[in-house]
Amino acid sequence: MVANKIKYNMFLRLVFNSLRLRLQPALIIFSALTVGAAIVTAMAAVYFDINTKMSHELRTFGANFYIGSNFGGLIEESQIQQILQQAPKDLITAASPYLYGVARADLEKIVIMGVWFSEMKTLAPYWQITGGSIGVNFDDRNAMIGKNLANRLNLQVGSKIILSKENQEKHTFNIKGIIESGDATDNMLIVSLEFAQHWLNKKGLISNAQLNVKNDLGQVDTFATKLKQKYSDLEIHPIRKVSVSEGKILNKIKGLMGLIAIIILILATLCVNTTLIAIVGERAKEFALQKALGAKKVDIIKQISTEILSIACCAIIVGLAIGYILAQILGVMVFNANIDMRLPVIPITIVLSLAVAMIAVIMPTRRALQIQTANILKGE
Repeated sequence: MVANKIKYNMFLRLVFNSLRLRLQPALIIFSALTVGAAIVTAMAAVYFDINTKMSHELRTFGANFYIGSNFGGLIEESQIQQILQQAPKDLITAASPYLYGVARADLEKIVIMGVWFSEMKTLAPYWQITGGSIGVNFDDRNAMIGKNLANRLNLQVGSKIILSKENQEKHTFNIKGIIESGDATDNMLIVSLEFAQHWLNKKGLISNAQLNVKNDLGQVDTFATKLKQKYSDLEIHPIRKVSVSEGKILNKIKGLMGLIAIIILILATLCVNTTLIAIVGERAKEFALQKALGAKKVDIIKQISTEILSIACCAIIVGLAIGYILAQILGVMVFNANIDMRLPVIPITIVLSLAVAMIAVIMPTRRALQIQTANILKGE
């Protein structure tokens, strides 16, 4: 028992002195493993949190879900209301029915579009608005107008536009905002849905609806499948230019992060391997003397492994801290939000960092075991 304790204490002293006397190479190994651990931590943290962050970022593209009629006609607004009420909580971040129709203005016939104004900020964030937006759905005094139509009718923010019917009914709107969207909206007058239904005699009817559905876990396709089974008379599908782009972008970014992490780990492995080979060369006489005094191959393997594991454990702790800070910097720069440290990040960093250390130590250890004791001690 006493002999084992003495042997153990001697072993620890050998390891400690080896690290102390070769501080510079040990710092090089520590730095390489720290950089590897930090990059893995940062990339893994972003990887596991990117679905949520990117989904939020891509929602700035606008609506990603469409509901309309299978037969090209109008649909009941109550169906949309029912879908919204029965949808899982927090799945739908914004929704609005749309009703299109032709109305007569002072100088010509124009297209009006009825919407829920309060939802447009999320459904159409790409609208460039001159003036102000309308925030309440029941506003029938103010309207917004597309840029092309405003130019055609020579209207500005604050101008009046009068709609009229054949029965002499008239309605005056104040132009609160001019919209430049780059699509058909530029040629429309945007009014509240309630007014559009009244003016077009389409009470309770809409042309279609657009929704913004969370898609960080691929919920859009699942939601569409469920609705199709229940509402066979409706045309229901994701707006592919948004939802598909989200999946492609996520996959590309994740692949890029994985590639960066792999390259850094390979470079760290090579750096540690090269440094250890140089250290083994310097310690050839030390290992030869240990063999001459009765040290077995397993003792040398244990000593080298313990030294590199000691450095690796310190590097992992520091790397986790640096990696977390780096992840926050990336989160703020790319998503303007903090990155949450998910549970798998820590074990992934530990396993990969230890794997790098163990792979890097294989070749130097083999060289240490192949040292010819007699030749080295004779100075050959």
